[in-house]
This record gives sequence, C-alpha cells and structure tokens, in this order.
Amino acid sequence: MQATASAHRLHLFSPFTPAAFTARGSTARRRNAAATVRMALKVEGPSLAVVGVTGAVGQEFLRVLSDRDFPYRSLRLLASRRSAGRRIEFEGREYVVEELREESFDGVDVALFSAGGSVSREMGPAAVERGTVVVDNSSAFRMDPGVPLVIPEVNPDAMAHIRLAGRAKGALIANPNCSTIICLMAATPLHRHAKVVRMVVSTYQAASGAGAAAMEELEKQTREVLGGKQPTCEIFKQQYAFNLFSHNAPVLSNGYNEEEMKLVKETRKIWNDMDVKVTATCIRVPVMRAHAESVNLQFEKPLDEETARQILKGAAGVVVIDDRASNHFPTPLEVSNKDHVAVGRIRQDLSQEGNLGLDVFVCGDQIRKGAALNAVQIAEMLL
Repeated sequence: MQATASAHRLHLFSPFTPAAFTARGSTARRRNAAATVRMALKVEGPSLAVVGVTGAVGQEFLRVLSDRDFPYRSLRLLASRRSAGRRIEFEGREYVVEELREESFDGVDVALFSAGGSVSREMGPAAVERGTVVVDNSSAFRMDPGVPLVIPEVNPDAMAHIRLAGRAKGALIANPNCSTIICLMAATPLHRHAKVVRMVVSTYQAASGAGAAAMEELEKQTREVLGGKQPTCEIFKQQYAFNLFSHNAPVLSNGYNEEEMKLVKETRKIWNDMDVKVTATCIRVPVMRAHAESVNLQFEKPLDEETARQILKGAAGVVVIDDRASNHFPTPLEVSNKDHVAVGRIRQDLSQEGNLGLDVFVCGDQIRKGAALNAVQIAEMLL
C-alpha cells in the first residue's frame, strides 16, 4: 500500500515509548527492516495476528518478529476500538489496525496476545475455537492446569504436544510473568545440577512492567522534579522519579502482593515441583525497561560458585557479567533491548554450610525477554 499522511500512523521503529530510552538500536532496525521483507513474508509461513499491537509489548512483538525473521504468510494487527484505524508501517508495508472481534481470528494460525487479562479471558477462548494457537502474555491462563506455562530455554517439553502441522483445533499457551522468566533463566540451569529446595527473590522492577504510559510518566516526572515542579502522579499514586516503593500490585490477605505470588506459583508450575519453597519481595524502581533481581538459592546437593559460574556460562540465553576486580556486574542499561539475561555477583551463601547455597544477581529486559521475545520463541516452537 502507498503511504498516506495520517495523524494516526504509528511508525514501528520511531520512539513510541520515551525517545531517550528506545532510540538505541532503532537506526539499525530501520536498516534491517527492508532487508528482511522477503525473508519474513513467506507463503508457507503461518497466518499471524498480534493483539494489543499499539501497546509497549505489542510494539515489541513486531520488533522481535522482524529481528528474528519470523516467517508468516499474512499479518493481522488488532487492538481496541480506540486504536482501530491507526496505521503501522512494518517491514516495508503499511497495515491498518483492526478492532479486536471474535471473527478477527478466522483463518489465523497463531495469535500473540498482550492486551490484558480481561481481554485474554474473553478473546483467547474465542480464538482457540476458531483454530488459532494463542500465546498469551497476561496472567489469565497461567495457573490453568490445562494450559502450558512455558519458557523455551527452561521447559519446552510442556508444549511438546502443540504444533501447527496437522492441527485441527486451537490451543492456549501462557507466557510467564516477566519477573519469573528473568529469574528462572538463571536459576534453572543451577536447579538442574543441584536441585533448588528454597529460593528467595528480591526484584527491582522497571516502569515498562506497567506499560508505555508508566514509562512516559516516569520521564515526565523526572523532568518535573528536576524543574522544581510537583510530579504528575496518574499511573502511580505517588512520586516515582527518584524514588522506589513496594510493587503496585494489590496486596493479598497473606501479606504478599499479586506480583510476588506470581513468582511463587509460576516457579512451581514451570519446574513441576510443588515442594520447592519460594518467597519474593517485589519493588518498583525508577528504571525505564529492564528488571533486576537478587536471587538466593538453597540446594539439595552441594554446588560451588566456580561450577555454578561455568554452568551459567553454558546456559542458553544467559550472559555472565561477573568481574569482581573492576566491580562490574549486570545493570539494567546493559540488558535493555537485548535478548539475553545477564547474571553476576555469583557467590557462595556464607550463611549455609557445605556449599548448599548461592547468591546471584540477574538483569533482563522486561519488554523483550520478559515478554515479547519469550512469546515469539514459543511461536517458533510451533512451526
């Protein structure tokens, strides 16, 4: 289609989220986009839909699909009525965003969902009834016993029974919570070697976990505070810039908030181990798009730190940054817009005897590996 002037056109590789934090790498992606058109658009590929395409994760879905040359024969971009009609340029073509309806999934093989739990609960089953395999980024189906909860590097066998070839009906696959993905990317290789019996996690979570509007508010508040003005508090009900606070998820009767309990429950399901003990404290910090986590592990069998370091160096999707001499360890900036998670501060837990405990520090991009990349990797496994 010919490009036309429109106030509603959304350029995929322009700064949809705050420019200072998303521009990095955008030039290279623009150059790469034209080169990948013929690679990604393939007659033998699946028909694909992206639900919630105008949101932060929806936009990242498209970036990841392009970066990984995901093959598709057709692409449908879906969002709420408010966003319908917007135009998105993707891989040299212009697409019009369609309003999400049940019939939107007619003829769609794979749908990537990131539009919130209520939309997923309504539209996910409707898509499955029409033969679509749904990869859902919300919490709607994660704890459903019949729905696989998958990190491809961790538990790919959980979805081994779901493939596109010869499939007569749809299916649901759940994407874990971002903090769970980032944590288990580091913890699972060690768990396989020495079996984790208890895990204590403290998270330091970025604005991106609350969406594009939260990222914009953090940038706006930062400017306001530096300018001596009162910060605008709309997404969060307190100052976020130059501050940190307990994660904004609702607090439950047991004193944990919902974010913390996601880490507990999802870890047990993904590891298929209802006996592993997990506790978490989740904190929101004024970082734009990458989470950090301090993870303390107690093992059934001894594991020394050098062996752990070598295990992590060989783990898929993991990069070790652990330079004690120069005090260089993972940071959110180093993993922003990156596919891997970074692990450092690998050390023996001195409170546990016999090499039965380790501490590690993990950083990962919440929007990328913590959401969009993981979902696209799941979709790749269906092919």
